[in-house]
Amino acid sequence: MTDNITGKVVVITGASSGMGEAAARHLAALGASVVLGARRGDRLQELADDIAQAGGKATAVATDVTDQAQIKALVDTAVATYGRIDVLINNAGIMPLSPLERLRVDEWDRMIDVNLKGVLYGIAAALPHMTAQKSGHIINLASVAGHTLFEGSAVYSATKFGVRAISEGLRQELKAYNIRSTVVSPGAVKTELLDHISEKDMQKANQDYVGEVGVPAETFARLVEYVISQPDDLDINEVLFRPTAQKM
Repeated sequence: MTDNITGKVVVITGASSGMGEAAARHLAALGASVVLGARRGDRLQELADDIAQAGGKATAVATDVTDQAQIKALVDTAVATYGRIDVLINNAGIMPLSPLERLRVDEWDRMIDVNLKGVLYGIAAALPHMTAQKSGHIINLASVAGHTLFEGSAVYSATKFGVRAISEGLRQELKAYNIRSTVVSPGAVKTELLDHISEKDMQKANQDYVGEVGVPAETFARLVEYVISQPDDLDINEVLFRPTAQKM
């Protein structure tokens, strides 16, 4: 079911790798115009060029989601280039897991800035356009860790529980504007997310587990396709997915 994707303008944060990159390639192949945001501008432009060479439409904008002005510029570029914004995928996130007793306060702050404030800044940038259009779709990335906790996940889980709360607020508040909202909670997915865990014991344990049971990032892309492609009168509010082999 792709009829409701062709021609849509989709903004994706965290688009330079992993699930964001997979979603960008997949949605562009289905006929969406994708506007890509991430900090790694060179890698982002390479992705946009790849999509264009394959016949798709893509625009790259170097973006740090912790900077409200930058994420506003990302969304405004989408509107200036393509005339509107139909979907915002708040995908950017980090997961530096660590036990609380190790006091990685710098990492706690960074997770709050990226995982929570980055989502809110994306919403703040997109909502004025979507409310004016009286249409749109905001997709926020939570996690299985937003439903349960595991070793070292206390702060990360707190941010993802928060994303779920924000998403439910969107669902309740935006009905008058015909704006859809979805929170997607992935389980174990093979991406670069684990590469940035500074605590080496936590990194190894999670890399070993995800390496054993994880699904590829394209799994997320297919689920996003499903969510977006539904008729405008259907709002898929929450998707929780895990590899079949994942227990937690």
